[in-house]
Amino acid sequence: MEWSDLRVFLAVAREGTLGAAARKLGQTQPTMGRRLQALEHAVGHKLFQRTPAGFVLTDEGAAVLSHAERIEDEALAFQRQLAGQERHLDGMLRITASDWFAEQVLAPVIAEFARAYPRVTIELLTDTRFLSLSRREADLAFRIKPFDEPDIVSRKLLHMPYGVYAAADYPPPRAGDGEGAALITMDSAFSGMPDVAWLQRMLPNARVAFRSNARAVQAQMCVQGSGVAVLPRPLGDAMAGLRRIELGEPPPPRETWLGYHRDMRRLARLRALLDLVVARLAD
Repeated sequence: MEWSDLRVFLAVAREGTLGAAARKLGQTQPTMGRRLQALEHAVGHKLFQRTPAGFVLTDEGAAVLSHAERIEDEALAFQRQLAGQERHLDGMLRITASDWFAEQVLAPVIAEFARAYPRVTIELLTDTRFLSLSRREADLAFRIKPFDEPDIVSRKLLHMPYGVYAAADYPPPRAGDGEGAALITMDSAFSGMPDVAWLQRMLPNARVAFRSNARAVQAQMCVQGSGVAVLPRPLGDAMAGLRRIELGEPPPPRETWLGYHRDMRRLARLRALLDLVVARLAD
């Protein structure tokens, strides 16, 4: 049994298909299939049931899963310990943040960092999912809520104000009513966000016309005159064709947090980026 085959097993278990697991690990689907067959041959059991919908763990596969995850934890801890000792300002840093925050807030800071440290490659992943810092899916993460994972070093970075926006020629809705107005808001998976309830409270008679989990898409829909949206001020203020609307009280603000695994705290290139981010963005 080889650790590399266990990585294949874990990827298939998490992604559900060979194709998705292959993309996750950067391998071809036939290679993944052969590696999985080799692992099943080594343990003497079928670990997955192949179904039209994808791969489902068998009882034997479920038993292997917890052990494989513990082996993964140890291997990743070993890798983090080694990476965290690097003193050279070169190599790669993987950052995760939301789309609009990456574009409007982080991009200028990363550009400045790239000029100062040209041998460091930044990979910026804009994703609504919380990528794992423990599994090194990312080295540095920016989120709108505190980190609750173990062994994560985090701090509150900044206070983010929000505003209500619409196209310049969109009729302003009346606060406390909203009759005739259309709302552009978060999708159902993010319906618990404070600004969603706030907007519906301020404009109770408005109809929801469009939902998206991407603030940048919401802003574009506003520009097209499709309705009213709550947007982060750095995004809304930067969009040509939008104007900010006053409804008597501002939308609820959000805090932005940054986090990284404690094993990476001595990584020189991460420390250099953290110092610049804090210097340029921290309240």
